[in-house]
Amino acid sequence: MSASPPERLNRFLARRGVASRRGADELIADGRVTVNGEVSRLGAVVAPSVDRVSVDGHRIPARAVSVTIVLNKPVGVVTTRSDPYQRRTVMDLIEPVPGLVPVGRLDADSRGLLVLTTDGDLAHAVSHPRHGVTKRYVATLDRGVSAEHLEQLTAGVELEDGPARAIAAKRHGADSVVEVVMAEGRKREVRRLFAAIGFEVRDLVRIAVGPLELGELADGEARALRP
Repeated sequence: MSASPPERLNRFLARRGVASRRGADELIADGRVTVNGEVSRLGAVVAPSVDRVSVDGHRIPARAVSVTIVLNKPVGVVTTRSDPYQRRTVMDLIEPVPGLVPVGRLDADSRGLLVLTTDGDLAHAVSHPRHGVTKRYVATLDRGVSAEHLEQLTAGVELEDGPARAIAAKRHGADSVVEVVMAEGRKREVRRLFAAIGFEVRDLVRIAVGPLELGELADGEARALRP
């Protein structure tokens, strides 16, 4: 078995579900993390197959064991780990798992598929546009759309934070229901895209992230993914 390559200590802790990278930095700064019996410092690098890493005296396994789940987020729930306004968050809907974080966001008034993971590399791969992971949505509008409107969505519009477009757009049953495929996930981008061509989104549900589909997952329910 080959040795694991060296990695920054905060990343090591995050990949093993101890805390987020920021949370791991706080543990290190508080002197709660030791490497080979010595209190560590911020920015330290460890070799997982060689170094012994402990937090509060508890040994952290060298092998990373990641947890990834998908959740059908209901309307009214915010996509964050905690909320200063005491609103219900996605973390209230699932069993607590150290280091589990939502990947990207779904607005409080939107619903559907949300990925949560303890794997920082996976989170980056899913959320960063350069990796090409698309998101698919179904939007219910205030009125029916024409073929010209669908062409506008894919041709693109100018928003206050730059141009935006759908990769694909088609009717989803009724004339006022549209399925769109997006390559990125800027704040409220789908709603703003429709607003730019004169439509109000009455309901928005994300039905897929890359190859992961919402399927029959019930509102507010979650399921774990296999490796």
